Amino acid sequence: MTRERQNPLALGLRAFLRALGRFGDKGGWVMSSHVAMSLMMALFPFVLFVVALAGFLSRDVPVDDLYTLLLGSWPHQVAAPIERELRAVLAASDSRLMTLGGVLALYFASNGVDAVRVAMARAYHDTDPRPYWQRRLLCLGLVIAGAVLALAGIAVDVVWPIYSNMLRDAVPGEVTSWFTGVGVSWIFVAAAPVLGVVAVHVLLPGRRHGLGQILPGIVLTLALGALAGWGFSVYIARFAAYSATYAGLAGAMSALIFLYLNAAILILGAEFNGALIDARQKGAPVAR
Repeated sequence: MTRERQNPLALGLRAFLRALGRFGDKGGWVMSSHVAMSLMMALFPFVLFVVALAGFLSRDVPVDDLYTLLLGSWPHQVAAPIERELRAVLAASDSRLMTLGGVLALYFASNGVDAVRVAMARAYHDTDPRPYWQRRLLCLGLVIAGAVLALAGIAVDVVWPIYSNMLRDAVPGEVTSWFTGVGVSWIFVAAAPVLGVVAVHVLLPGRRHGLGQILPGIVLTLALGALAGWGFSVYIARFAAYSATYAGLAGAMSALIFLYLNAAILILGAEFNGALIDARQKGAPVAR
């Protein structure tokens, strides 16, 4: 057994360096731009589908909570212009019925998921044996699952204050004061990126990988994603001048660049897992 395999830190460092090399050699930046553009184009159809589904289920859906759930983990400087445009689109459309437009929105939103699927398969060196219809159904299913989770988060956030007030009336005293006025939407905002990254690594590659094989890349993706979100928000607030370069498109461009960074981090996390898997299968240190 080699010394590097006995030292997890050394193995991880070599795998990370190897992942950086693979990311560049396989056109990771180009693939990241493809994923970012696909996700940007899928964002509006996804929100339209969620609102259409909500309107089909109930006429009294708090749309403000929906924006918080979908964009709450984004930097405020990036989310604000996108939210403004989403409100304008929704104000001009009738989203209370599941019409052909809602079905088309579902299909276009699934294209963003499919772009991520292609990137993940390339990173894991997988050949996807699933037929086209199965891959498309998987992407559609993930979009629907995301919409259902968003609506579930809204429902819990609406019901929770009612429950806390009932609990306070039933058991008066300081014991239940913690429940009063506590919103739970922040839990879904924090959990959504984690669930999304896990689902991407578990379901989208061409074949299934064990938890031990995908967990390092998931942790790396979440850590780098949090750091990138903080750094990008600071950059936008203090240094960036997109309005001088892109005029009215400044909000869209900042969101696109933010998605571009996160797509690169997601692909790098998968490449990191791929490098670790190759090293363990070969029984040798990760070296180029």
